[in-house]
Amino acid sequence: MTIHFYGIPNCDTVKKARGWLDTQGHAYTFHDYKKEGADPDLVRSWVHAVGWERVLNRQGTTFRKLEAAQKENLDQERAIRLMVAQPSCIRRPVLDHPGGLLVGFDAAEWEAALA
Repeated sequence: MTIHFYGIPNCDTVKKARGWLDTQGHAYTFHDYKKEGADPDLVRSWVHAVGWERVLNRQGTTFRKLEAAQKENLDQERAIRLMVAQPSCIRRPVLDHPGGLLVGFDAAEWEAALA
């Protein structure tokens, strides 16, 4: 089973999720937004799978520091462009696995999905 894990290495939630995957014995590839950026087609596929409201991290520092004009009147296309330009605005982690897509870390949800 191929698992692709997307996030930022110094994020506490990403660290916790990676630790959980390692403990459970799940192999995965890690994509670091800080070094590799966010692919527009990939972000668009996530938005189509779970909705832009779920993928966009409005609680993070990066989003809160944006100018008001960048945060107002968001729709799907504006949110995708924002997440591609500012990958730290993507909720972390994102886990793409053969059974679907997981956004954010919830051990029980991940265990059920990856069983």
